[in-house]
Amino acid sequence: MPRPLHRATAALMASLILAGCVTTRAQRIGEDDGTDACRAQVVALDSTGNFFAEDILRGAAIGALAGAAVGGATSRDWRGALLGAAIGGAGGAAVGYFAAVQRQAGDQAAVTAQVGSDLQRENAELIRTQVAFDQLMDCRVRSANTVREAVREGRLDRPTGVARMNEIRGRAQRDLALAQQINTQIGTRGAEFDTAIDNVVPGGKASLAGALVGRAQPIRATARRTVPVKLSPNAGSAEIAQLNPREAVQVTPATGGYALVETSSGLRGYAPVDALQTPRRLPDATPPAGEDVRSLAATNVARRDNFAQSVGNAERLAQAGGFELAG
Repeated sequence: MPRPLHRATAALMASLILAGCVTTRAQRIGEDDGTDACRAQVVALDSTGNFFAEDILRGAAIGALAGAAVGGATSRDWRGALLGAAIGGAGGAAVGYFAAVQRQAGDQAAVTAQVGSDLQRENAELIRTQVAFDQLMDCRVRSANTVREAVREGRLDRPTGVARMNEIRGRAQRDLALAQQINTQIGTRGAEFDTAIDNVVPGGKASLAGALVGRAQPIRATARRTVPVKLSPNAGSAEIAQLNPREAVQVTPATGGYALVETSSGLRGYAPVDALQTPRRLPDATPPAGEDVRSLAATNVARRDNFAQSVGNAERLAQAGGFELAG
């Protein structure tokens, strides 16, 4: 390798490595001053991001090095290498992983087995991240509800309540920034898997559409009675709103007997399917079970979508006054 190309590639590798470790936990989520009731949940969510960041870096590095080699060979100078590296780095997250699997595996069966194994591990991490995010947001909402109740009952004066709510809102905003960072990492990693899925699943990712009922178009529904709207699709989740009897909402399938509802104000949360009057039966959007590569791929796509949706729902809640005293 010519020395300028060698130096350029080394610099690129250094920048990629540094990009993955420029922040510490304290920089991402702040020091623990003992005043955050949800600190354990913040740490739990932050720790899930390590897995996705490490694997994203590996895929980008593979693509960047391949691009640098092509660019240098074509142009015979370091400028071509840097251009190739930039192009490769941009595409590495999409093709680097599958290219590496192909090089390591001896045949198509081994490629499929490796992708399936990696999808299985990825899906387990996505579950862990989803649980961590749900628990953190649940803690924030409960903290906000506690402050509102204390002010309403006169156990806390309003100026103190406003100050405490401002603190909760600020922390929730930092939580959401962290969740968006993790979601971006998941999306970049997901591009790697999409390339692999298109190569190992008959019909590719497009063929999984039938299994992903959560992507169905919203339909109109009305509340049969007063219905609590939950932050996440489970009975123990914090309540973020209520539907009035006969109130109209838009709904899409969710998991565990719940539907994702969107109110006229744009707030999104989850309500029991049996509490809603719908023109047709809503299917359950629980990711498909199974250990074959097709089922694992469908589960992966669904869990990625679910996490992105959860982050978006929480952001809407924050924007709609979910962490305001008067909410």
